[in-house]
Amino acid sequence: MTTKRRGMTEEAADAAIDQACRLLRMPTIRGSFTEYADRAGREQMSYRGFLAELLLAECDDRARRRSERRIRAAKFPREKSLAAFDFDANPNIDPAVVHTLAKGEWVHKGQPLCLIGDSGTGKSHLLIALGTEAAMAGYRVKYTLATQLANELVEAADEMTLAKTIARYGRVDLLCIDELGYMQLDRRGAELLFQVLTEREEKASVAIASNESFGGWTKTFTDPRLCAAIVDRLTFGGTILETGTDSYRLAQATKKQTG
Repeated sequence: MTTKRRGMTEEAADAAIDQACRLLRMPTIRGSFTEYADRAGREQMSYRGFLAELLLAECDDRARRRSERRIRAAKFPREKSLAAFDFDANPNIDPAVVHTLAKGEWVHKGQPLCLIGDSGTGKSHLLIALGTEAAMAGYRVKYTLATQLANELVEAADEMTLAKTIARYGRVDLLCIDELGYMQLDRRGAELLFQVLTEREEKASVAIASNESFGGWTKTFTDPRLCAAIVDRLTFGGTILETGTDSYRLAQATKKQTG
């Protein structure tokens, strides 16, 4: 039997709304219902308009919380955004290309991205910022350092969990590998890293940041054939952004000191 609610007081109605929102897991409506109701009364909104406002607010907040969860799951070491990137300080980087990448079509297509340049030229900033944009667009993203990934894979191989670890990295839509080329990887670590790249080839995107041009990657991957195969995996059908040699951080530090 349906309970009649025609004579419900405002206090009882508020309590019922609070309880219903708890049961239906609608924290945004629960927290802001009174504010929306008061505004609807002042603006003489229709019942349909009022309901639409409430539901859209809940949907927007849920989307925001999902984005925040994906960004946390990516394990970025720090926050970086495209809005905070100083394109004027680095004329080597075309803003139009970066903003096109921010739309995420390359992630949807499983294409690679390489950011190549000296230290302080904005590689890691762009890597994290574009990874963040992908997470906000709904993609699963994971950030890691090249040496950290190689060490994790070696440990997994020793513990007989390599297949599980490679599969875990294979499930994310975008794998961001930073500081590739800073340190030499031993042959075993390099070979295992190659397995991860092979698992993702033409299926899911990899974005890397490196301070070495491709010709210098033989310092990191000492086997020439393996090095060539890795370069092939990371460049085929992808985008290469060269951030140059002039350090933005050094320029800023010098500017402050002279200022």
